[in-house]
Amino acid sequence: MKLYAIAINTFREAIRDRILYLILAFAIVLILASRAISLLTVGSEEKIVKDLGLAAISLFGVATAIFVGVGLVFKEIEKRTIYTLTSKPIRRSQFILGKYLGLALVLLVNLSIMTLAFYLLLWMKGYLDANLWKAILLIFIELLLVTAFAIFFSSFSSPLLSSLFTVTVYLVGHLSWSLRLLEARVPSAGGKWVLEGLYRVLPNLEYLNVKGEVVHQIPVPGTDVAWAVLYGLSYTAVVLLAAAGIFRRRDFL
Repeated sequence: MKLYAIAINTFREAIRDRILYLILAFAIVLILASRAISLLTVGSEEKIVKDLGLAAISLFGVATAIFVGVGLVFKEIEKRTIYTLTSKPIRRSQFILGKYLGLALVLLVNLSIMTLAFYLLLWMKGYLDANLWKAILLIFIELLLVTAFAIFFSSFSSPLLSSLFTVTVYLVGHLSWSLRLLEARVPSAGGKWVLEGLYRVLPNLEYLNVKGEVVHQIPVPGTDVAWAVLYGLSYTAVVLLAAAGIFRRRDFL
């Protein structure tokens, strides 16, 4: 019940945030405007509409996760409501997990609205594709992981730094493949070991990215999607455990 109460309260607070509606509005406008954009570009209209729609869902979802997520914990500290919460029989790990679940619910609602607008556009154009759900599902898993990082950094840092750290992790996560290329060019064994370690430790967000395959109708096996979901959720759990551990040791007195 405690976890549920924190999650629902977080959800209600987040949906009152004006920036949330602004981001969602921009995403829906971009998705619906993809038809006009496709007329100004060279290539298959169907592929361009699908590519822009999935990209808009992903990018604006990440923006929501970052800009809302990094302020969840900080607001409680700034308003000093954290003192009231910590004085009650609520574990700090429950507080972190409750905040996370509340924002995850917000992301699910936003993603559902953007997906509905996207499918409506595709239905009107006759471009409905049964494989689109695979890309959208993995986008949601990616958003859950990005949200976990936003919560993690906000557990010990300011919103500005937390935003920068989370954006950096997001960019590095999509460029982690370049570490392997760099590793092949580094002559020293120590440098190779460091790059290999970074590749293994840092999140590989490209593992959750099948937008290109879906748009170009390249088969994506269900087993690959299942392993990607397992990878994303496992990494998310590790990050949340680390966030709870750090937050548990913070002194608010």
